Amino acid sequence: PDMGNFYEQYRSIEPWLQTKEGKTEGQTEFLQTREDRSKLDGMYECILCACCSTACPSYWWNADKYLGPAVLMQAYRWIEDSRDDFKDKRLEELDDAFKLYRCHTIMNCTRVCPKHLNPGKAIAHIKKTLAEK
Repeated sequence: PDMGNFYEQYRSIEPWLQTKEGKTEGQTEFLQTREDRSKLDGMYECILCACCSTACPSYWWNADKYLGPAVLMQAYRWIEDSRDDFKDKRLEELDDAFKLYRCHTIMNCTRVCPKHLNPGKAIAHIKKTLAEK
């Protein structure tokens, strides 16, 4: 199957650590507390197989505009990363009628995940975070 659209959507969320300052001289890594690191559990394990996205009716009908469960879970992984300085920018980019809000919590995504992750929960957290802004 052609995964081009899927990977283009993944690239669109800029799935890498973004900081305002960058590393200082001699700094080899960006550290975080164990508590902050534990917030990423259940998201970083995603292998981008797209099983969740291909099981999602909203993605079937709107794959050109809706980012889908896998990409949205990865977006939430970076939103929740305490080392990333661009949480607000990431949220702004997702606050769109199609990119995010095509999810209707059918939860097929969670049922089919071979890693037993919960993309639906991550999507709900994004929506909640935006609603609280």
